[in-house]
Amino acid sequence: MVRRLPFGLGAVVPPEFFGFVLINTATFGVDLLLLTILHGWWEVPIALAITGAYVIAFGLSFVLNRGLNFRSHAPVGRQAALYAVAITVNYVAFILGVGSGLEALGVQYHLSRILAGGCEGLFMYSAMRWVIFRERPATAGSALPGSANPALTPSGGGRDHR
Repeated sequence: MVRRLPFGLGAVVPPEFFGFVLINTATFGVDLLLLTILHGWWEVPIALAITGAYVIAFGLSFVLNRGLNFRSHAPVGRQAALYAVAITVNYVAFILGVGSGLEALGVQYHLSRILAGGCEGLFMYSAMRWVIFRERPATAGSALPGSANPALTPSGGGRDHR
């Protein structure tokens, strides 16, 4: 699908970025829906509503990005631990800092969450791409004799870039 982007963007946009945008747009919608239910309908305090919606949406994002986008087959434990660190930093800096800060300054809570979402999207894509789901070079004895080293294959070590 990335190859069909206009203006030659298919040559410069990584497939994982496109997948990340699709998945995280959907999970951001889940986040906003839950925020609306928790804060708008049930009148849960804003910080608690943001936290609850955030945890559920980011759990869904991890599962979908790991399986569908980055197609990781690495052990989930280390990735989940790295993800937990990334979302903690993201939460404090962007969600509570930017989101709650803008809301406290009088910006409508949906708009403040959307603005914080732009910041968090860039941070989380970078963390997922280059830290959490990064490809590790194959060790010397890991490939079967006569087989190609997966770290050197054109598909990016097991990722399907079609």
